[in-house]
Amino acid sequence: MNTSQCFHCGNEIIKKDEVFFDNKNFCCNGCKTVYEIFSQNDLSCYYDFQASPGATPLDIKGKYDFLANDKIVDKLLEFKENATHIVSLYIPHIHCSSCIWILENLQKLQLGISTSQVNFPNKKVRITYNPEKTSLQQIVEMLCSIGYEPYISLENFDEGKKKVDRSLIYKIGVAFFCFGNIMLLSFPEYFEVNEFWIDQYRGFLRWLIFALSLPSFLYSASGYYVAAWKSIRQGMLNIEIPIALGIVVMFIRSTVDIVFNYGQGFFDSMCGLIFFMLLGKLFQQKTYDFLSFERDYKSYFPIAITKILPDGNEVAVQVYDIEKGDRLLIRNQELIPVDGILISESASIDYSFVTGEAVPIDKKSGDKIFAGGKQLGKVIEMEVLLSVSQSYLTQLWSNDVFQKRVDQKHKSITDKISRYFTPALLILAFTSFTYWVFIDVTTAFNVFTAILIVACPCALALTAPFTLGNVLRIMGNRKLYLKNAIVVEQLAKVNTIVFDKTGTITTHKKSAIVQEGNFDESDLILLKNALRGSNHPLSRRLYDFLPSFPKDTISYFEEITGKGIQAAINGKSIRIGSASFVGYSDENVLKQTNVYISINGIYIGKFIFDNQYRDGLEELFSKLSKKYEIKVLSGDNEGEKESLEQLLPNTIELIFNQKPEQKLSFIENLQKEGKNVLMIGDGLNDAGALAQSNIGISISENVNVFSPACDGILDASQFKKIHFFLGYSKNAMRTIYMSFGLSLLYNVVGLSFAVSGNLLPIVAAIIMPLSTITIVSFVTIMSNYYATKNRIL
Repeated sequence: MNTSQCFHCGNEIIKKDEVFFDNKNFCCNGCKTVYEIFSQNDLSCYYDFQASPGATPLDIKGKYDFLANDKIVDKLLEFKENATHIVSLYIPHIHCSSCIWILENLQKLQLGISTSQVNFPNKKVRITYNPEKTSLQQIVEMLCSIGYEPYISLENFDEGKKKVDRSLIYKIGVAFFCFGNIMLLSFPEYFEVNEFWIDQYRGFLRWLIFALSLPSFLYSASGYYVAAWKSIRQGMLNIEIPIALGIVVMFIRSTVDIVFNYGQGFFDSMCGLIFFMLLGKLFQQKTYDFLSFERDYKSYFPIAITKILPDGNEVAVQVYDIEKGDRLLIRNQELIPVDGILISESASIDYSFVTGEAVPIDKKSGDKIFAGGKQLGKVIEMEVLLSVSQSYLTQLWSNDVFQKRVDQKHKSITDKISRYFTPALLILAFTSFTYWVFIDVTTAFNVFTAILIVACPCALALTAPFTLGNVLRIMGNRKLYLKNAIVVEQLAKVNTIVFDKTGTITTHKKSAIVQEGNFDESDLILLKNALRGSNHPLSRRLYDFLPSFPKDTISYFEEITGKGIQAAINGKSIRIGSASFVGYSDENVLKQTNVYISINGIYIGKFIFDNQYRDGLEELFSKLSKKYEIKVLSGDNEGEKESLEQLLPNTIELIFNQKPEQKLSFIENLQKEGKNVLMIGDGLNDAGALAQSNIGISISENVNVFSPACDGILDASQFKKIHFFLGYSKNAMRTIYMSFGLSLLYNVVGLSFAVSGNLLPIVAAIIMPLSTITIVSFVTIMSNYYATKNRIL
């Protein structure tokens, strides 16, 4: 009987249900409709990624009517503000590149969807949509209509539980059962025992071994067949093909041996092979899970938030120590780390961190405010509704909107090797088989199978991600928190380092501050309250320097980058900042760091700062200047130029009076000269420069401010270790190249034994996971060795 496959989903078409449209066959009207939708929206290239990539559309009439209930939808939404709603949906059917492509182009299928991002490992899609143009129910029904039904469970939504996939464990269990029993039944054959009862039941035992091998062959190894088949349909040759081919060849050969009474075959080797390969896969999976766990729970951002105690005092606490019911103080430009209720009269929140749209949203007392927003203007107070979700903050930080385009060299190396590895392996296997088949058939099959198995490049593929993942973990433990593994590679390429001055090489901590001018108590109260809402390093130092005063309500607050603060309190206006900003001419303006104050337009006085530089600054710059080109940028005047020139090596260039846009332009010019630039700043006035640089690292010192464009956050206490981190990143890349070499050496040695007929398939199967363990152990030992010894190459 002639059968054909559905063009959309690939299922076999039953003749009576066949639908013919646009010269293509479909198994049902649902698949035809999906094809029409894709064609009408210029998405027919979906089918270029993979033949028959779609899932069969489902009939879901009425199933998702509960999503018309706003209270239920509110529980599912991650973010809800005016014309922007964000939801993450778990879609079990995500399985290939075509799934990713279509799910990241949902805006073409549904009016109102602005963006959709797929998290492939977690099978989730994060959708941003406009509730005025579409609804969550319409989006879910549209996903079902194209075969991507989301899994929504309201009962366990709050706990975030989802079904755990234990299929690999079950497959290993079945493979081990089959392998153990077949080995036991094969002992008489191994020792060639001649005894009446054994001879009498030899045939029965062989067919029993055959029956025991079927669960392992058909179920435990099924993942390899599916992956190989998908690879062939896509016109690609991945590593699953030789593995699947080796298993099938061993099964067919063994079956032939039993049928024609040539011997007991290789069922013991085949089941052992499947068991050990699945064991290697489990080890690799656990390795990734371990790294993911470390990343989720140990890479806390070294940022703090100001908590208001019941007695009214303010204390800085780590973000992950925040609990439900806490009262928080949020200053200008600070990140709101958790969902909460606004207590202050009003607020202006910038949600560009979440939505990509930099349009401030006005909120009033009692409104809900969401994590990821950035407070603009005067200081506000809020009450915490939920404890901090570290994974959510990490997700915001890693938002694709803020990713930089970088050359992923380590990935291209792996891809390049894998691309040519499988064809070369297949050619070698068939050539060796052809050679040996004329000498000894049994050896020929052993050689063929051993080559296919021993050359598995699993260790090769694991090298780069595991090394960089381990390096991320170690750096996180040492309080340098990097956005992703690619940043490690980029750090290794840096040849020019640009430092901001204020708040970066100087510390926020209390230092010598001299007051000049006539300030009465009311002036100081006004000044203290105005400074309370600012995160600028000089503002924080001056705020800490001033004595405690009663807190007043600020009716107006504005912080102008590069100039200063202007505020209004109890009918009085105050300006704090540079001399020109407050309208004062100072002949000593270039000799020292000053903060000038004017009240109601009248100059009152100034505060003179004796900047305290970070511990280890001189030693750090001395080390760095030997290997890197160093620049220091500052928005301040040249008052400290002389002292810096005495403190730092004379090869370091000092540039003063730089506005934020000038800093950005300076970085851009360095890059045009071919420099790989690392920018280290405090994340306030340096956001543009951090974004422009190849790598941007923000220094954090008890301030809940960091730029989404920065690639790393460094705890201020680790400033003097920057030289170590740069050297360590270079050692990480060296470790990757060494492990690549080790993996290739293993393959060469293994193949030489396999081709010569001196390596049995079962031995190859045992060696394969051992090679993976060897590589992982090597990169772990090396990365920990470099970290422990602080060795710099």
